[in-house]
Amino acid sequence: MKAKKMVAAFLAMAAATALIAGCGGGDKKESSGGEKKFINIATGGTSGTYYPLGGALADILNKNVKGANASAQSTGASVANVNLLKEGKVDIGFIQNDISYYAVNGVEMFKDKAVKNLKGLATLYPETIQIVTTKKTGIKTFADIKGKRVAVGAAGSGTEANARQILEAAGITYDDIKVQYLSFGEAASALKDGNVDVAFVTAGFPTAAIQDLATQHEVVLLPVDSAMADALIKKYPYYTKIKIPAKTYNNVDTDVEAVAVKCMLVVTDKMSDELGYDIVKALYSNLDRMKAAHNVAKLITKETAKEGMSIPLNKGAEKFFNEK
Repeated sequence: MKAKKMVAAFLAMAAATALIAGCGGGDKKESSGGEKKFINIATGGTSGTYYPLGGALADILNKNVKGANASAQSTGASVANVNLLKEGKVDIGFIQNDISYYAVNGVEMFKDKAVKNLKGLATLYPETIQIVTTKKTGIKTFADIKGKRVAVGAAGSGTEANARQILEAAGITYDDIKVQYLSFGEAASALKDGNVDVAFVTAGFPTAAIQDLATQHEVVLLPVDSAMADALIKKYPYYTKIKIPAKTYNNVDTDVEAVAVKCMLVVTDKMSDELGYDIVKALYSNLDRMKAAHNVAKLITKETAKEGMSIPLNKGAEKFFNEK
C-alpha cells in the first residue's frame, strides 16, 4: 500500500513537472522563434484568378518569411478588398490598380469615401480591357460604335469606369450610344444572342467567355491605337499599353493594340516597411510557385512590378525594387 502511494505521488509530481515544462517550453519557443506575423490575404471568388494566386502567396510567405502565418480568403474582389483593408480585417488585398487609385483619391465608387492610407506592394499582371464585337455587326473601329448597343459593365463597377474613360478618349459619350449595364457574364451571353453589339470585358486573356463566343461567332476586337492610349494614360495614369497576341481567339489573326489595368498587391500604412520588404522579396524569389498556381503568373516579373503603380509604394517594397 505504501509502495502504491509512493508511485502515485511520483506520477503526480512527474505530471506536474511535465505540465510546467510544457508551458515554459511553449513560451521559450515563441520568444526564440520571434513574434508570429498573422497575414490575412484577400483575394476574389474561388473560380477567379486572384484566389489561387492568393493561396500560392500565402504558401510562399509561410515558407520564406520568418514567423509568418499567412492565409488566403475568398472575397468579392477589388472593391470589397479595399473595404476589408480599410476595416483592418485583412493585411494584403489583390486589387485592380484603377480601383486602388479611385479609393485613395475618393473618386468613382469611392466618391466622398476616400481610403487615404493604402500603399502598394507591387503590380503583378495586366487585366486587359477587351472591346469585343462580332463580324456580323460590321463594327471595326470606335467610329462605328455610335448609335450601337454597348455593354459597359455593371453599374458602379471597375469595368464600367474603364468603358466610360476609353470611350471618352475616343470622343464618345454615353449620349452617343445605347448603354447596357451588364455584368461580365451577362455581356458575353448578350453578344452571343445578338442582344448587344459591343461589350467591354476587363480580364486577363484569353478569357474563357470570349473563347466560348469565338467558337460560335467570328469575334472582332476593337483596337485602342497608340495615340488614343497615350491620351488615356496622360489623364488616367493607371492604364498601361498591351497587345493581345494573334490567335488568342479563333479567327483573330493579327495582334490587337489594347490597354490594361494591373492586378496589384495592396496593403495599408499599418504594415511595416520591414515586412513589406520581406513579402516582396519572398514573392519575387519564388515566382515558380505562383506560376504553378495559375498560368497568368508567367507575366509577373520584378522588372514590371512598378508599371501602372497608381498609389504610393510601401517603402520596404520600394527599397527592394531599387536593389540591383
